[in-house]
Amino acid sequence: MKKGNKSNYLAKISLGVMSAGFLITIPFQETFMGRLLQGGFEAGLVGGLADWFAVTALFRHPMGIPIPHTALLPKNRDRMITALISMLEKDWLTKESIKEKIKRINFTDKLIQIAEIELSSVTLKRRISLILNEIISFVNIEKIAPFIEKELKKYLHTLKVEKILESIITQALNRKLDEKALNYILTEIEKWMSKEETKRKIGIMAKQLLDNIEADGFLKVAISSFRNLITEEKLGNMLQPYMLKSIILLQREDNLYRHLILSRIREELEGMQDKEELMVEINNSKKLLVNNWSPVDQITEILTQLQKKLLLLAEDEEFIDRYVISFIQNYINSIVKTPEKMESIENWIQNQILYYLDKNHSKIGVLVKENLEKLDNETLINMMENNIGKDLQWIRVNGAICGFSIGIILTILKSIV
Repeated sequence: MKKGNKSNYLAKISLGVMSAGFLITIPFQETFMGRLLQGGFEAGLVGGLADWFAVTALFRHPMGIPIPHTALLPKNRDRMITALISMLEKDWLTKESIKEKIKRINFTDKLIQIAEIELSSVTLKRRISLILNEIISFVNIEKIAPFIEKELKKYLHTLKVEKILESIITQALNRKLDEKALNYILTEIEKWMSKEETKRKIGIMAKQLLDNIEADGFLKVAISSFRNLITEEKLGNMLQPYMLKSIILLQREDNLYRHLILSRIREELEGMQDKEELMVEINNSKKLLVNNWSPVDQITEILTQLQKKLLLLAEDEEFIDRYVISFIQNYINSIVKTPEKMESIENWIQNQILYYLDKNHSKIGVLVKENLEKLDNETLINMMENNIGKDLQWIRVNGAICGFSIGIILTILKSIV
C-alpha cells in the first residue's frame, strides 16, 4: 500500500473508531468510565470531522455540497499557477542563481575529459567512419567540377607571364640548365656530324656554294680553277673533320667561344621578359589557350577517383585511428597545454550559455504554465493529494486522537468540579 493511501486509510479508521466508540458508550453514561470514554470519543469525533472538513475543503466541496469557501484550490487555480511561476522565476530559479551555478562549472575540463574517454572507444571510431562516409558521399562532383574549372581558369587568367618566365629563367640559370642544354645540343650535333651520310651532304652543300659564287677578274679565274680540281667527296672529307673538331672544342669548359655563346644565351633569356611584343604575343596565346581549354571531364574523373579512395579510407579502421583520432587527440593536447586557449574556450561556452539563459529564462515559467494548463482540475487535485495530501490526512488522524485526549481531560475536570 502506498504511503498516501495508507495515511488516508488510517484517517478513515480513526474517524470510524471515534464514531463507533461514541455510539457504543451511550448506554453506559451512568457510570464514570462510560461518561469518561463517551466524552473522549465525542471530542475525538468532533475533532476528526472538523479536520476532515478542513482538509477536504482545500481540494473539493465536502460531500459535493457547494459550501462557501470550500474547494479552495480549484477555485484559485490561476492564482496558484501564477504564484508558483512567480516563485520559480523570482525566488528559486532566478537568472542570478542559475548564472552563479553555471560559473562554478568548468565546461571545458568536463568536455575534454569526456572526449579523452570517448576517443578510445570503438563506438566513436565507428561514428566517425559513418560521418566521414556520409560527408564524402554527399559531395556532388558533377556540380563541383564546373566550379573548379571556372576558378582554375580565372586563376590562370590572372597569372602574369612575365613573372612566370622570370621565375623559370632564374631557376634554369641557377641550375645551369643553359649549359646542360648546350652540351646536349653539341653532343647530338657531334653524333650527327660523325655519320657518313652527313659528310656526303656537307660536300654537296659546299660544292653548290662554290658553284653559285659570282666573282670578277683574277678571283673568278681562281674559283673556276678550284671548282675543276675539287669534288663533293673531297669537300666533305675536308670540312667534316674541321666541323667535328670545332664542335668538340665547344664542349670544353675552358673554350672561349663556348663562354661567348653561353653569355649570349643568358643575355637573351634574362632580357626576354622585357620584350613587350613577345610578352604580348605570349599573353594572347595564353589567354586563347585558357579560353579554349575545357578540363571539366578530367576534373570530374580526378574527383571521382579521389572520392572512391576517400570512401575506402573512411572505412579503414587503421586510417581512422592513425590519422583522424590522432589528429583530434593532438589538437586536444595542444589546447590543454595552452591555458590561454582553455580560458578562451571556457569563456565562449559560458557566454553562449548565459546568452541563451538571458533569452530563454522567461520560458521556464511559460513551460510550467503550459504543462499545468494541460491538466484538468481533477487530475491536478489528484496529483496534489498524492504528493501533499498524505501529510494532510495525518491532520485528520491527529485531530481525532487529540480530540479524544482533550475530551477525556474535559470529562475528568467536569466530574471533579
